[in-house]
Amino acid sequence: VQLQASGGGLVQAGGSLRLSCIASGGSINMYHMTWFRQAPGKEREFVSAITRGRATYYTDSVKGRFTISRDNAKNTVYLQMNSLKPEDTAVYFCATSAGLILSSLRLKDQYNLWGQGTLVTVSS
Repeated sequence: VQLQASGGGLVQAGGSLRLSCIASGGSINMYHMTWFRQAPGKEREFVSAITRGRATYYTDSVKGRFTISRDNAKNTVYLQMNSLKPEDTAVYFCATSAGLILSSLRLKDQYNLWGQGTLVTVSS
C-alpha cells in the first residue's frame, strides 16, 4: 500500500481545510489510519486516528475542531480541519501499518507506511 496526502494550503486563522489521504496498491479496509503533523523544528506528533471499525481518536488540541473520516470504497481517509489556528501550521502526514494495535495508535515509531506530507499554513 502507498499513501498520498493532499489538500494542504494557506488559510487564514478561523478558516477550514480538508485533507485527503488516498491509498493505492491495496485496500485500506483492514487498516487503522492516522494523521500526524510536524511543525518546523518540532517532533512529528499524533493528530487523529480512525480504526478499521471507525472509532476515532484525537489529540486534545484539535478536539472539537478536526474530524477524521474514511471512505473505504474510495480507499481514502479525510481530515476536516475547522477553526484553524496558527499553531496548526505543519506538514501533515497520513500513516498506517499492518498489525497496528489500538494502544500504539499515537506512537509514530509503530508506523511503517507514510504518505509524503502536505503543508498546512495558517496565517494570523
